[in-house]
Amino acid sequence: MKLHESITDRLRAFIEKQHVFFVATAPLAADGRVNLSPKGLDGTFAVVDEHTVAYLDLTGSGAETVAHLRENGRITVMFCAFEGPPNIVRLHGHGRHTVPGEGEFDSLRERFADHPGVRGIVVVDVDRVSDSCGYAVPLMSHEGDRDLLTSWAGHRGEAGLETYRATKNATSIDGLPALGS
Repeated sequence: MKLHESITDRLRAFIEKQHVFFVATAPLAADGRVNLSPKGLDGTFAVVDEHTVAYLDLTGSGAETVAHLRENGRITVMFCAFEGPPNIVRLHGHGRHTVPGEGEFDSLRERFADHPGVRGIVVVDVDRVSDSCGYAVPLMSHEGDRDLLTSWAGHRGEAGLETYRATKNATSIDGLPALGS
């Protein structure tokens, strides 16, 4: 494993080539559940600068990341090379969830593709950057993005998504406040 002072140009190029990334967060409670979420879709992740990354938070079945960020801010984002030379990059830091109408959301929104169902942007202030070998990560090829989430969100419409978020994304599985509270 190698520690880096920041997200270097080499690491940025690697990150921007990946089709999937993983986000890990946890509540403070010892009996709380650690959350690990796969993320993807082209145009949903951005390296803002050497110490800041952000990703588009799309409406989904849970809101664990948002709840954990609201409680304590701890987050790790991980990228794995499934194609080409092996590599794993981890970005540790503190994150926050910003929503449409907030200045930070509005200033970052243009960095991302237009996907239906956007409920916010997760911004991470990165304080630890590392990469490691990834020798055991399997080789897999990317066939393309799934369109199920964007299709689902597009069919619901904004009013349907607001209702969904109010009923399914208000709290985490541990009962922490997430969206809309």
